[in-house]
Amino acid sequence: MDVVKTAVFDCWIIKPKVFKDDRGYFYESFQQERFQKLTKVSFNPIQDNEALSNFGVIRGLHFQEAPFKQAKLVRALQGTILDVAVDLRKDSPSYGKVVTQVLSQENKEQLFVPKGCAHGYAVLSPEAVVFYKTDVYYNPEAEGGILFNDSDLAIDWQTSESDRILSEKDLVWPTFKNL
Repeated sequence: MDVVKTAVFDCWIIKPKVFKDDRGYFYESFQQERFQKLTKVSFNPIQDNEALSNFGVIRGLHFQEAPFKQAKLVRALQGTILDVAVDLRKDSPSYGKVVTQVLSQENKEQLFVPKGCAHGYAVLSPEAVVFYKTDVYYNPEAEGGILFNDSDLAIDWQTSESDRILSEKDLVWPTFKNL
């Protein structure tokens, strides 16, 4: 596995080594010891989540309030997504910065989203299955969010406004400045 730094502190693009032959392929999607050695980040996942979504669906931008802040390791098992992380940590050198990364079944890349960041994604293929690991259990009372189309964040979701499908709650989160 290779790791690539992003503009958000401790947010990493994970690029696995994929072994292909006439039978198909094999790769380690996560190896805790190697991950920690390469990133210097401790990540002990305890929950796996999977979501199926159609083209144009945007999920996010979501986060969990303390003491339920979650780190996530996200990948697309099927299809293609634009994965997004926003740094909400006021003491971070990258506070307010945004990272976007295309994750797909073809590139098999993953995005590690550290605690204290908002996370979301847009489905760019006809459908996508997104899988992610978290290091803290989901707590609905601790859920928060940021408006996906906040003009200050200027995220290019790579979808047209007419194609976007969002939940009611994702349409009414506060802006980054009003968080």
